[in-house]
Amino acid sequence: MGFEELQPIFAEPRPEWAPSPDSDSDSAPLPRFLMHVFAPDINHLKFHVTDYRRNTFEAVKSVAQLEDLRDSVGIGGSWSDFVDYLIASIKSHDVRLVLDDYSHSRGAGKARVVAQKSKGMPLISISLTKLADTSSANDAMAYTSFELFKAWKCTQDLAAQEQEHSLKLERAASTEKEKNENIHSQLGKRQKAENNYSKTSDVSAPLHNGTQDSPDKVAARDPTPKKVTNRIVPAFRRAKVRGALLQDTEDDEDN
Repeated sequence: MGFEELQPIFAEPRPEWAPSPDSDSDSAPLPRFLMHVFAPDINHLKFHVTDYRRNTFEAVKSVAQLEDLRDSVGIGGSWSDFVDYLIASIKSHDVRLVLDDYSHSRGAGKARVVAQKSKGMPLISISLTKLADTSSANDAMAYTSFELFKAWKCTQDLAAQEQEHSLKLERAASTEKEKNENIHSQLGKRQKAENNYSKTSDVSAPLHNGTQDSPDKVAARDPTPKKVTNRIVPAFRRAKVRGALLQDTEDDEDN
């Protein structure tokens, strides 16, 4: 039910004069205002709105008062839903500061913050009280200034941490990229060496110890059968086998 996790909110509301026929506020210039919304404790929500000149306003709303505001606005759902809608409305870009009861000597005498999450949705209206006491107004302006500085410093520190983290990631990515490039380079050199070795092996395959094998060895290794051709023998080497002699050699001699 409280505001334990609420972070300070800073916004620049758009000032405007409330329509009033008896006031000369329409001719008065509208200064710029800074709005600061924060939780002084877990049960209260506090508003400071100031132009750092003559107009500083304040509002303190308890949980019970915000419950009444919830009923008057007509926002259903749970309490957390209402708080979410209230915070979203205050953070929206359509926050107005309606000024009233103007005088030349003291500026605006009254003011209220009017906000809505988006057009067409319920309006949140917070009435503000002007801090007429100079000391109270100065305290509110000083507190708003220091809280704004703290918020800026926190944002700056977070940005520096994010930048340092980003640089670490970039260095890690660069190192990883360099490792991958070295690995690819080594793989390319190894592949090139293997290709050169394969080409050298193909060229020297028929040689054995630097000498070429003899045809007989090649034939012995070749399992493919070869067709045998008939060799022609010269006539003077052929045996005469036309017929046998019937006469006896001795008889021929006697005759």
